[in-house]
Amino acid sequence: MKAITKYWFLEGFSLFKKLGMPTMMKLCGHLEMEYVNKGTIIKLGERDRNCIFFLKNGSVKIMDSNNDIVKYVVKKGNIFGELSIYDKSGSSKEVALALEDAVICYIESDMMEDLMEEHKSLKNGLLKIYGLRIRKLETRLQDLLYKDSKTRISEFIKAYIEEFGESDKERLVAKNLLSHKDIANLTNTSRQTVNNVLSTMRKDNIIDYDSKFISYSLNSK
Repeated sequence: MKAITKYWFLEGFSLFKKLGMPTMMKLCGHLEMEYVNKGTIIKLGERDRNCIFFLKNGSVKIMDSNNDIVKYVVKKGNIFGELSIYDKSGSSKEVALALEDAVICYIESDMMEDLMEEHKSLKNGLLKIYGLRIRKLETRLQDLLYKDSKTRISEFIKAYIEEFGESDKERLVAKNLLSHKDIANLTNTSRQTVNNVLSTMRKDNIIDYDSKFISYSLNSK
């Protein structure tokens, strides 16, 4: 694929906003692109080289390959696999699973490191993303210590809809991409507890959901 087409695919990534056209074209020259079908597993640490991935369309969930536990969800316009830059031991055992049809670009981590050394904004941007991931993990640990399961689940559902949803004036509507098992993993609860909390939230008209969408009443804030 031509570099100019890849350039178009990277538009909208906040990570690259401060890079000029020449640098962007250089970056695109090293990128590879793939269309990924829903349900496809991307083995982050088992390719012929370590890579960083840019998600142009769709969404993926990052899982521990040893037990399939979901660690976090990535939406379009974000990156994943950045741990390959900071963990040179190759000990990371993460995989990404496409929750819907997706478009990804990827670059070797060594090449990305070279670009980061040349451009401070790129380095700072990647460190910020990595820091936010750590902060979210810390928040989950704090929630586990100080919040009950019902609160953890209800707050997670609202945060998920706010991050992935779009407003239709009265509600935020997001694609229902996560199973009850996924939500249980992300909130350190059980599937039955997730089912009970979601049913109660729907009964109280806080949320509504079906197999395709989940929505959150803006009037409940």
